[in-house]
Amino acid sequence: MVNKQIIGDRDTRLSPADLAVLEENLHEQRRFREEQLRQIAAVPSRAGEPSRPGAAQTEVRVKLAASARMVLSDVEAALARLADGRYGRCHLCRRPVDRERLMIVPQARYCARCQQVREAGR
Repeated sequence: MVNKQIIGDRDTRLSPADLAVLEENLHEQRRFREEQLRQIAAVPSRAGEPSRPGAAQTEVRVKLAASARMVLSDVEAALARLADGRYGRCHLCRRPVDRERLMIVPQARYCARCQQVREAGR
């Protein structure tokens, strides 16, 4: 259940309806990533092809699976933050994450400014 807390000012304010939409979006993303991982794991070899996939195919599957697991982890962390009332706050500066950013990337952990700082430091 979503904590109906409203955070931030008018640029960052999340209404109870926003939180419900974001929660449903996160659940949908979780279902999608779980299904994606099942499909990647279940890729059978095709008739007439060798039973072992080529190195390039294996590399693509490994990278796709790693990416899907990373996003799934972020989504599950966002759902946990939603459940305990910590959703929508930047992990670095503790300020509210802009509503628009959350609507685009509901699993976002950082505000746009802190995300830029993190990416610049890589």
